[in-house]
Amino acid sequence: MRKKILSLLLVFATIATMAGCGSNSKQSSAEKSTEATNTTASSEKKWVIVTDTAFKPFEYTDDNGDFVGIDVDILDAIAANQGFEYELKPLGWDASIAACQAGQADGMIAGASITDDRKESGWIFSDGYYDANQSMAVEASSDIAGFEDLDGQSVAVKTGTMSATYAESLSSEYGFSITYFEDSPTMYQAVVGGQVAACFDDTPIMASNIKDTGISMKILENTGNDPASYGFAIFNSDNQELVDMFNAGLANIKANGTYDEIIAKYLGE
Repeated sequence: MRKKILSLLLVFATIATMAGCGSNSKQSSAEKSTEATNTTASSEKKWVIVTDTAFKPFEYTDDNGDFVGIDVDILDAIAANQGFEYELKPLGWDASIAACQAGQADGMIAGASITDDRKESGWIFSDGYYDANQSMAVEASSDIAGFEDLDGQSVAVKTGTMSATYAESLSSEYGFSITYFEDSPTMYQAVVGGQVAACFDDTPIMASNIKDTGISMKILENTGNDPASYGFAIFNSDNQELVDMFNAGLANIKANGTYDEIIAKYLGE
């Protein structure tokens, strides 16, 4: 009799243990399902893209305090077309390059001219999205008419730009020295204030600033170089997907007219 009772107790204990294991198994499956969902959600990348702080009309802060410009609108239109999320950080030219090189940002859009030298130094460019050249400007009442009048003078450029490279290529031939600035507005003020005799910058940037702000400067004819294309850039080949999406989106917004609307909005072209 005792043996029968003990046998029954063992059976009940076994059933209870199996039920408990089954409950734990279901709970584990639910946990795995939750973990899988969380993993999927976290895999949706939000790209960090950096840009200059003041390179009107490509990126600048308007009178309402909003950060706007051709680059800003083109990036937004391409992201919408391609369905990716991004965060745009206006860090400044040098800081943007440094952030990309350090892996703190994924890409850069800041009116960066596509050049072989930059490609060789690690820049990976998209297709070109705007053609621009560089030229020289002086204070509006200046007697300087061309490069020949710069002997013994100092001219301003923005550090690390195509306009700086252009000025550097002419400095020995025409006998002028170069003063470097971190942004275009400060450089323009140096021209107007007489600290430098002239400045070199991207032609559409200077033209836009003269037209919109009335700053006392004039662009000199016959001082421009050959135009080059602006490109979106990455510095890590692991981010090639971002360049591919930019190229595909750029082609699409050109085809559907959005690109032309953006350019007309800022340049009237």
